[in-house]
Amino acid sequence: MQRQLNEQSGEAKKHGLAADDVQPHRPDWTIDQGWSNYSVEEHAVWRTLFDRQSKLLPGRACDEFVEGMKNLPIGPEQIPNFEALSEVLMKKTGWQVVAVPGLVPDDVFFDHLANRRFPAGHFIRKPHELDYLEEPDVFHDVFGHVPMLMNPVIGDYIQAYGLGGLRAKELGVLDKLARVYWYTVEFGLVKQADGMRIYGAGIASSFTESVFALDDLSPNRIGFDLERVMRTHYRIDDFQESYFVIDNLDELLALARIDFAPVYEHIKGLPEHQPGTVLATDRILSRGSGRYHRQKQEIEQGGTSATRQS
Repeated sequence: MQRQLNEQSGEAKKHGLAADDVQPHRPDWTIDQGWSNYSVEEHAVWRTLFDRQSKLLPGRACDEFVEGMKNLPIGPEQIPNFEALSEVLMKKTGWQVVAVPGLVPDDVFFDHLANRRFPAGHFIRKPHELDYLEEPDVFHDVFGHVPMLMNPVIGDYIQAYGLGGLRAKELGVLDKLARVYWYTVEFGLVKQADGMRIYGAGIASSFTESVFALDDLSPNRIGFDLERVMRTHYRIDDFQESYFVIDNLDELLALARIDFAPVYEHIKGLPEHQPGTVLATDRILSRGSGRYHRQKQEIEQGGTSATRQS
């Protein structure tokens, strides 16, 4: 997995909160996007990412993603201007996109979402980082997330997540709520009349995971259950071992309206599950072979059976 290297130190370059010496200019960590400062090379990276993902997603992305993309000022020619995006979003769902240097503190992130501001990293990956970037950049944040913010259900859900995040932090259960965000907003799948589709930004913005999540025999695809998801760890460094599937987006709206406090209390002390675990109580849509992650583990351990078919 490639990372942008600092030429002088040889270390991976970090942005926002991940950078050791970051000093926010404003309490809410927002910055000016500096759209006119993007280089020709940076716009070219956007164009490469946009073109290949746009060709891949038809028949994979959910209808709401496609509709949102169609109605936003997003195209292949250049990195989108956040002000232009916000103008359209505000009229449709009351959201706006604000630029941040990269990752921001949890309380800042939740406060932005609670007030219908989506914080997007203003930087874009380097040409050698097309397939993987450790931190979310402008392509992930804008291409992956913003089209879904054109949908009122998703808009309400993510705002509710922001409000819930502030409360979860107070209760000391932020890890539980973070798993809900991860397995829905970032890596969620949804049923449609014509098949299973992508709505999670982490999948929609990834060339390789867009294929893996829907087509590969390796991962589990499990019907979404709130308590199950809150007790399930996830992968931050590779494809997911399990994807949780909602029946429709209105299922998320129902989540936005409930009080999570009793749920946190109910699962307190219960066993947690590893990413690839399948339970007898799961509503299994397709049980994965686990082959992808098993082969990687064998390679890392020096095994010789990495090409074995399962």
